[in-house]
Amino acid sequence: MDWIYNIKDPLVETMLGSLLLFIVVILLTRIIGLRSFAKFTAYDFAFTIAIGSILSSTLTSSTTIVHGSVAIASLLGLTYIFSTLQKKFPALSSAISNKPLLLMKGSEILDENLKKARIEKSQLMAKLREANVSQFSQVLAVVLESTGAISVLHKSSDSEQKVDSEILEGVRETP
Repeated sequence: MDWIYNIKDPLVETMLGSLLLFIVVILLTRIIGLRSFAKFTAYDFAFTIAIGSILSSTLTSSTTIVHGSVAIASLLGLTYIFSTLQKKFPALSSAISNKPLLLMKGSEILDENLKKARIEKSQLMAKLREANVSQFSQVLAVVLESTGAISVLHKSSDSEQKVDSEILEGVRETP
């Protein structure tokens, strides 16, 4: 029965550690801002996963609360630095982030872009269904975002609608 519960399990320490790490994460997020857990770019996503891993290892291993807190603070500090530098140096932004890619332009499926993005047509169809698209004529654009998410822009009725060019600013039309 040791695999279910072991008397040597540090349950009280784990609960106190959870509380302390919760407070640390809340304080750091208040200082650095909510963007620290946003998923705007691939590195944002990677940092979020890394912080989760640090929390897990701190609470379930011999790593101290201070060590885990310093590691989390370091990662959140790096996200803050990178987001600030990206504004000043656009080349850095393009080096660490993928630009969004157009997968459909209107009702036209851009097969070459699907191939480049390694997205199957069946996955694209699933995203269209999730967006309640019932006909290709409803689609204005489908974009593979820099985070890996797929955005479907579609008409709400049969009326002529267009996507404002500013919404698709920075989206690559060719791979």
